[in-house]
Amino acid sequence: MELRHLRYFCVVAEELNLTRAAARLHMAQPPLSRQIKQLEGEIGAELFERSARGLRLTPAGQLFHEHTLQIMEKLDTTIAATQRLARSKRVMFGIGFVPSVFYGQLPLLVRELRQKDNVELVLAELTTVQQVKALKSGRIDMGFGRMRIDDPDVEQENLFDEPLMAALPDGHPLADTVPTLAQLAEYPLVLFPAQPRPSLADITLGLFRRRGLKVTVAQEANELQTALGLVASEIGITLVPEQVKRVRRDGIVYVYLADPGLTSPVICSRRKGEAPSPIMQEANAILEVLVENRRSGRYP
Repeated sequence: MELRHLRYFCVVAEELNLTRAAARLHMAQPPLSRQIKQLEGEIGAELFERSARGLRLTPAGQLFHEHTLQIMEKLDTTIAATQRLARSKRVMFGIGFVPSVFYGQLPLLVRELRQKDNVELVLAELTTVQQVKALKSGRIDMGFGRMRIDDPDVEQENLFDEPLMAALPDGHPLADTVPTLAQLAEYPLVLFPAQPRPSLADITLGLFRRRGLKVTVAQEANELQTALGLVASEIGITLVPEQVKRVRRDGIVYVYLADPGLTSPVICSRRKGEAPSPIMQEANAILEVLVENRRSGRYP
């Protein structure tokens, strides 16, 4: 299947008449008809109902049309953005991140880089596993996550270890305490993200399992904000990195844990063996200052 087949299909779906569609495409009708037949054969479904009164999209054709329009719109947007970037002579720099690291120093890094006149910054919310793939494909240049991934093409730097906290419903029996994991294990757990894995969810479960504690997972959520909403609804409790306490939400209290050493790493991933570009050098310099501020306590 080629891009032109999708363009042909969209025009025919709009016109529902091969003669008019062929005229719009500046081609003869028989070749256009053959192209549509080939597309249907490749997909394995009839996209049009043909009758003496003309064409009509089948249910399969309607679904294919909806998704094809999205593809073409995305393509047009990408082409336009690429042309703007080429005209502006700016350098594209991609950053991937997991949501739980976006409440601390990362926004400061983003803010600094956005002030550079020669940088087109692209942000992508990705799990650490997805970040590794995006780095290797060139979609991003730097990733921030929490999982250690062993890949020969990617280097990972542990920036710092971040304390974990418990997010509890307001009024919870442990809300005014410094609870242990054993105490927290007595209550239902809200786990996030549910998919894709491995993720912070596996770090959380591992903390309990290594201490021989069994937990009851009451609900899984893909988004941090959804997990916090479930906690506020008294569905259960959850563990979050310290940075998340900056998320002020009614019905939730954050408490530190009594168990020593309960942390989650903040890991920066980059392509291995690649000479840092000027933009990467600037990003690394900004990041070094931010991490030092975090480690020295100047940034909570």
